Amino acid sequence: MKIGNIELGDFPLLLAPMEDVSDPPFRSVCKKNGADLMFTEFISSEGLIRDADKSVQKLDIYDSERPIGIQIFGDNIESMKKAAKISEQAQPEILDINYGCPVKKVACRGAGAGILLDLNKMQKMTEEIVKQVKIPVTVKTRLGWDENTIKIIEVAERLQDAGIKALTIHGRTRKQMYKGEANWEYIAEVKNNSRISIPIFGNGDIDTPEKAFEYKNRFGVDGIMIGRAAIGNPWLFDEIKYFFKYRKKRNSPSLEERIKAVKNHLNFSIKWKGEKLGLIEMRRHYSNYFRGIANFKEHRLKLIHSENIKESTALLDEIYNIYSCLLYTSPSPRDRG
Repeated sequence: MKIGNIELGDFPLLLAPMEDVSDPPFRSVCKKNGADLMFTEFISSEGLIRDADKSVQKLDIYDSERPIGIQIFGDNIESMKKAAKISEQAQPEILDINYGCPVKKVACRGAGAGILLDLNKMQKMTEEIVKQVKIPVTVKTRLGWDENTIKIIEVAERLQDAGIKALTIHGRTRKQMYKGEANWEYIAEVKNNSRISIPIFGNGDIDTPEKAFEYKNRFGVDGIMIGRAAIGNPWLFDEIKYFFKYRKKRNSPSLEERIKAVKNHLNFSIKWKGEKLGLIEMRRHYSNYFRGIANFKEHRLKLIHSENIKESTALLDEIYNIYSCLLYTSPSPRDRG
């Protein structure tokens, strides 16, 4: 399967762009565990053209992450055109447009999912962005603004006509936010539309290998994008691939694997943002990495209040020594080689 000339394998697994999550340290951990294509956090077009530090820093990409896409959002066509050119200079393989963010401060200003209320503007904006760059342009969107405005078939056709090379569809409306179940029936309708020739990726509620396998076969998509389910569980990508190949589940990640992933994430975070900020950025991740471990609150609080990398590493080693005799007594397939 290809996006433009980018080869992604038979059934690629994509890491979703997630605000305050999909930074280089997190992407690195997901890449090591099977993600085929990843995207940056979504970047404000206005922030980019104004050279805002926070927006510019999100352009940081590393060769070890490739192929990678940069995602931008905004409501002004001229600003989006300029942001597209700036993003291309960071040399990603793909430029992705966010037409799906449901957050009020984005969508209610006409960006993200808000543009689904003005399909003429959406098509015009997409056409102009495609003209601005030489790399493939893709889009991530939702079914519609609400259940009364679901026009995803028309949206897909217009976006393809505008020149995009792939489309990811989250199976919820903007009104749903992240509530209820994602409706993949609409995604299948897009995929089965005879007019559609570009790859179609499904997104929403994929949190187990079994569900990934079921949805792959049931809805016929070209690949799957995974978001929230990968937070604290970057192994999900490899677990899905293992299930596809052997039709059985891998063992859960061992405690040793969890500790190793946390250390890699932490070290990259400090390398990228410096020790003080890197430690702060990691705080939100500890509870997710150690989800399900009994009586972990005390250790999590120690990690959160750690003041340097040496202390954090010592705490992680202590956690391993305490819990290694209690958890994951059977080695995972990865430990067995």
